[in-house]
Amino acid sequence: MNFIFISPAFPKSYYNFCDRLKKNGMNVLGIGDTPYNDLDSNVINSLTEYYKVSNMQNYDEMYRAVAYFAFKYGKIDFLESNNEFWLRQDARLRTDFNIYGAKTNDVLTFTSKSQMKEFYKKAKVPCARYKFSTNYQEDLDFIQNVVSFPVVVKPDVGVGAARTYRIENENDLKEFHNSGFNVPYIIEEYIYGDIISFDGICDNESNVVFCDNEVFPPSIMDIVNNNLEISYYVNKEVPKKVLDIGKRVIKAFNIKSRYFHLEFFRLINEKKGLGKAGDIVALEVNMRPPGGYTPDVINFSQSVDTYQIYADVMAYNKVVNVDFSHPKYYCIYIGRRDRFNYKYDYDYIKSLYSSIVMHDRCPNALSDALGNEFFIAKFESYEEMEGFKEMVFEKN
Repeated sequence: MNFIFISPAFPKSYYNFCDRLKKNGMNVLGIGDTPYNDLDSNVINSLTEYYKVSNMQNYDEMYRAVAYFAFKYGKIDFLESNNEFWLRQDARLRTDFNIYGAKTNDVLTFTSKSQMKEFYKKAKVPCARYKFSTNYQEDLDFIQNVVSFPVVVKPDVGVGAARTYRIENENDLKEFHNSGFNVPYIIEEYIYGDIISFDGICDNESNVVFCDNEVFPPSIMDIVNNNLEISYYVNKEVPKKVLDIGKRVIKAFNIKSRYFHLEFFRLINEKKGLGKAGDIVALEVNMRPPGGYTPDVINFSQSVDTYQIYADVMAYNKVVNVDFSHPKYYCIYIGRRDRFNYKYDYDYIKSLYSSIVMHDRCPNALSDALGNEFFIAKFESYEEMEGFKEMVFEKN
């Protein structure tokens, strides 16, 4: 089987997908813009062959790279980047070369925040009311007559919380329109709730073969826009309500053979038309792995190898090489900011916490959302995890 993996060198840990696919007997064919001699040895060893392009956003170059591999190796069975930024281009390449997986029309439904909402309705999951932002007066009428301040404005198609803003009042709304925007934006009611996720991998019949649950701070948007610290964690177990809703959403979107990351609000207070405190409300779907180092956080929490689970599903449509019987933990990601003066350095914290499993600098491309210096650690209890977080964030 031939698997084309787009951008195997970034994010840094994604070579693990290629490594496991290769171990499952696939030809793993990488396409990227990193010069071959600059590739990490882990990336090189995980690939059958690598094709360098000068610009990955140049579709003609990407097309020629896929055509080269198809000519040399025959039918391409899979093509994937597992990266939000490339989802639409991946789909276009799959469409043009008739490769298995989500095609252009499919990807439009799960990269457009407005189109997602119809599928939530199909899954019987409530979601925020919205409209496309048009002009100041029409947007103000929507806010005054349908929802209320605050509201959120965000690109209909976008990555994470980039270019997403909370509008508190009429002056904020005027400033938003005066700033100008050249892509479609939606405006939707603001929901007060914790952000939680349902992540996992599904087979070619939209059956979830592995899943986990993460808990995030209430506003990733504020973290990105205001250069704030971040922490989030993976739960030991997936709450039943989240499991039931997550499976319904995967079926509604008809997602096949993918790693997925679904985001929801858990309401803090009752909200008319959406639910009671503790109820689950849809936020958005991301049909790729959770961002940054989260696959590693999941692995440490659930004592599994999700890279291998993914490779097994691609090769065999079932999990073959992963044991699910090992103990589970709370596992936390903590991102510190260079602009703060912290009380304790890594060496001192490590001397007290042997439970730290990863520590490093975060790449600049990911630091807006994930901080500049990060810690990943796992714990038996929630209380111990919270104590660790307080120490890492303590300042002079």
